[in-house]
Amino acid sequence: MSGYPTPERTFHRLLLQQYLHLLKRSPILTKSVTSGILSGLGNVLSQVLEQRSKGRSILKNLNFGGPTRFGVFGLVFTGPLSHYFYLYLDKLIPSNVPYSQIKRLLLDRLMFAPAFLALFFTVITLLEGKNLKALKEKMQTGYWIALKMNWKVWTIFQYINLNYVPVQFRVLFANLVALFWYAYLASIRR
Repeated sequence: MSGYPTPERTFHRLLLQQYLHLLKRSPILTKSVTSGILSGLGNVLSQVLEQRSKGRSILKNLNFGGPTRFGVFGLVFTGPLSHYFYLYLDKLIPSNVPYSQIKRLLLDRLMFAPAFLALFFTVITLLEGKNLKALKEKMQTGYWIALKMNWKVWTIFQYINLNYVPVQFRVLFANLVALFWYAYLASIRR
């Protein structure tokens, strides 16, 4: 009965213990699957908010292609790239380096974020079956807007993430913030 919730072992605690076990056993796979699930949910959240604002039935109008594409992006790109980026960042700029907190944040905000956002636009556009002309148009109309919003929204969260969240939990922390960020990105891509 040790796997079932009791007053001392709540569902949340069991979920956290299982996550920690998987994180220790298969860190990249665990972070990738978590990223995929939360990325897909971000797209679902975007659709739910859009349908609700239009007074439409949510289930009838849910497009499963969007969550699938976002899920694939999270699984294949967000999880692994974020895992290695955070590890590399700690090696490149250890916490004992003067101004390490600001240096890490600047590297993330000015180098990683623009490149990752461009990758996002590219992969999602290609997964939608669109051509390079469509990608160019999406980049011209949405990239700069999304990057400025990224800098506004993510900077404080990344400062906290890079400097106060233990490295093994940084991808999870970013994924939880990204749940809402992907809802925003899905809405501007329409």
